[in-house]
Amino acid sequence: MTNPAELDAALALSRFGLGAREGSIESIAQNPRGALKDEVTGRVLLTPAGPELRQTSDLLVDLYAFLKDQKNQRSRQAASASGAQTPQPPAMAPGAAPQNPSPPLPQRIFLAEVDARFNGTIREPVIGIGERLAMFWANHFAVAVGKGPGVRILAGAFEREAIRPHVFGRFEDMLLAVETHPAMLFFLDNQQSVGPASKASNHGKRGLNENLAREIMELHTLGVDGGYTQRDVTSLSRIITGWTVVGAEGRLGAPGTFAFNRAAHEPGSQALLGVSYPGDGVDQGRAALRDLAHHPATARHIAFKLARHFIADAPPPDLIASLAATFLKTRGDLSAVYLTLIGSEAAWNPTLVKIRSPLEFFVALLRASGERPKPNAIMAALNTMGQPLWNPSGPNGFPDTVDAWASSEGLGTRIDVASLVANQTPGRTDPRRFATETLGSLLSPDTQHAIARAETKSQAVSIAFLSPEFQRR
Repeated sequence: MTNPAELDAALALSRFGLGAREGSIESIAQNPRGALKDEVTGRVLLTPAGPELRQTSDLLVDLYAFLKDQKNQRSRQAASASGAQTPQPPAMAPGAAPQNPSPPLPQRIFLAEVDARFNGTIREPVIGIGERLAMFWANHFAVAVGKGPGVRILAGAFEREAIRPHVFGRFEDMLLAVETHPAMLFFLDNQQSVGPASKASNHGKRGLNENLAREIMELHTLGVDGGYTQRDVTSLSRIITGWTVVGAEGRLGAPGTFAFNRAAHEPGSQALLGVSYPGDGVDQGRAALRDLAHHPATARHIAFKLARHFIADAPPPDLIASLAATFLKTRGDLSAVYLTLIGSEAAWNPTLVKIRSPLEFFVALLRASGERPKPNAIMAALNTMGQPLWNPSGPNGFPDTVDAWASSEGLGTRIDVASLVANQTPGRTDPRRFATETLGSLLSPDTQHAIARAETKSQAVSIAFLSPEFQRR
């Protein structure tokens, strides 16, 4: 007969955490719900670290220099092709071996950010709900590195600076940090948005870009059914005109930082959702975002997304209502919302109805196996399974429902990845013990039987990785 505490320990690690590693189920088995609560109240979340992981402004200063150098190289190449004389680089010394070129600067920084997480922050927490929440919020406030070098070099810094410090804090603070971060401004083109009546409009030749305003309302706060209109989108677009990033020349401040360009800001008061916001510069936008952060529609939207992510594609309406009520009562205290979630009975239903996304699946593989792959191998695995890190196809992020990841094609790609990790996993004296340590009370008789019949240890480990109880949470 299954011990309820042992089952809760397995669920805590699978449903709310990063997956079990050796000894983790046993370490929390005495009080798994309390251990999970302690990670929330203790705000357990590591900061990715490494010599390449610097603040946004420093990264952008380096990027500006890198892009300038690339431009100069293209000019030299064009001049050479036209027959003009250009200085040539020194020839390689006789006998010198050619060197493998390092990745371009944006990709080098990106890979360093990957390494700091997959070989760093995911390894340490016993359960890891903080890390899971960082992934959740980074997907809620999605940016895509495919947008260009600016987003690629900043995607990790965006998560480090705008998401992680606020995971256990207030939604309002995270929202303000996100919408003023250069990565989001670049991704949704707000530096191109100019108030039609502003000095920078050039007599109407330049105008609004509504991308950021639309996604703030549709995705980040109210939700698509949040009661706003196109007029509200246009109004918010006007309110946040002038929100930009300082370029290399530093005309608006320190290069690479957020700045308010008053010349591009639409003057005058603006009405949003029936509230009038005076035209007092950057504070006009901040006031609007604060009100959006505390709106009842935002509370419902966030409550639904959290419940869908952790509990079920169609979560219980009473759970959504309870989470939304906590959000409103505490004015967006996210830790209070999480505690309401993990305190619900729905959170501990032993039926595994959600499927791990490729990102969650790969993290669980690495935790269980102890493998430490190179960043390029990590990205290759995630690309193969259809969830390249920080690179969704749109601002709505990656899907968070079972049907998005449970296709035969999607599950087929996991076989290759699981087999590769299993083949590299250090030899186990008993794969059955490995499966028990990884899955605990979730381990089914069918999976136990399949493992026992495996011809090799690596095949047995691969079977554990591909079992329904490892795939689902």
